[in-house]
Amino acid sequence: MRALLSLFATALLIVAWPTAARGAGLEPFVATYDAWYQGKQAGTATMRLQPQGAQWQVDLGIRGNRGFAGILGLNLEQDTLFDVVGTVYRPLRQSTTRKAAVFFNRKVEGVYDWANNVARWTGDLSKRRRDPVPLQPGDMSALLINLAVMRDAAPNATLQYRFVDGGRVRQYAYQAAAEPELVQVGDISYSALRVSRTNGGNDEMIIWVADGVPTPVRILQREDGEDAVDLRLVEYQGAPQ
Repeated sequence: MRALLSLFATALLIVAWPTAARGAGLEPFVATYDAWYQGKQAGTATMRLQPQGAQWQVDLGIRGNRGFAGILGLNLEQDTLFDVVGTVYRPLRQSTTRKAAVFFNRKVEGVYDWANNVARWTGDLSKRRRDPVPLQPGDMSALLINLAVMRDAAPNATLQYRFVDGGRVRQYAYQAAAEPELVQVGDISYSALRVSRTNGGNDEMIIWVADGVPTPVRILQREDGEDAVDLRLVEYQGAPQ
């Protein structure tokens, strides 16, 4: 989404937060993360956004390659094909593959049929989750909600999204902090805005957004008050179109 920028430098990098809202435009990028699990470094992750003709695709792949990370389910591949209608990211097709071990994969695929306002999923999921899901304008997959948070984040902003993914429907509510905080990621520090999901119960999701960086600086999922999956940005660059 921006010109090539390596984050391996040891110098301190602080990105100022603007007073105006972030733009809604999309530009391709590839971002690499260190993946942590329960406070221990467990592998790597890659997030990619790139055009597909008149449409777009966003992908997230997590690879657990240390200790028991793979067995514990830290191997995940997700992608969503989508188009943009006005400022709305509209999902068209979605897939998720979980690799709980070398010999065991679970794959789920979904199609969002906006002509008939219904979504359907197939694959390794319960019969109940294969039932058609009525669609509403603005419905998004999990990956698209991450992009929308990046687009919409602003100090003190309250964000509402409807999650429709994997045969499930949920309302997601996020609250942005009043001001940015200094976030240390490896040898780099960012001035980043914390955006936290407020209605996840025991499952917390926190996303740190730095202006000028097209992808989250950090994504932390917490379960029962403890850190679970933690993605920390290593580097990003514009993706070839």
